[in-house]
Amino acid sequence: MQLFIGNKNYSSWSLRAWYLMSKFDVPFDETQLVLDTSDFYDELKQHFHVQKVPALIDGDLQVWDSLAICEYINDAHLSGAGWPKYITQRATARALSAEMHAGFMALRNEMPMNIRATRKVTLSSAALKDIQRIDEIFSQQQDMFPNEWFFGDFSIADAMYAPIVLRLKTYQITLSLAAQQYCDFVMRCPVLQKWITQALTETDIVQCDEAGVEV
Repeated sequence: MQLFIGNKNYSSWSLRAWYLMSKFDVPFDETQLVLDTSDFYDELKQHFHVQKVPALIDGDLQVWDSLAICEYINDAHLSGAGWPKYITQRATARALSAEMHAGFMALRNEMPMNIRATRKVTLSSAALKDIQRIDEIFSQQQDMFPNEWFFGDFSIADAMYAPIVLRLKTYQITLSLAAQQYCDFVMRCPVLQKWITQALTETDIVQCDEAGVEV
């Protein structure tokens, strides 16, 4: 399998697919491209109709969406272990993942992932509302599974929210105690730390993702 990703410092959607595959030790070859460059689009055009990352090739199959990649990996390589064991938890995990996949647009636009930076931003009311909802999600899951993943064991839902944890750190967002507890737990994950370490070695600048003022 070949996984195409963008800059590890900036590419939040790439992280989601990479994190799931790496956390479950699914073997794959990684092709990293520099976002917002002609080489990025030229390379992807050779393989995919849609020039976005992440994108996965597995034999004759092409998958070009983070959640779709996670679902495929879960079905083809994890025997369903990418979702929680119990049916009610799976339903909640899928709802949370879909909410992340389709929502939080203000937060994502105003707080782009930028692992190397420590920034402050002036947020809109819509972004603050997104943060309030994120805090609620993190807190409610920590109430059920203290100092653990959303549903005890790592799942696709945790992979979907990992870039949010990194954004909250970059922009120094104050959270409730329970929500911060989840963030601290996620940040201790060795697999995520591997991505962060590699992101910190990158030197490319994607200007549209350089939001806020340095702290």
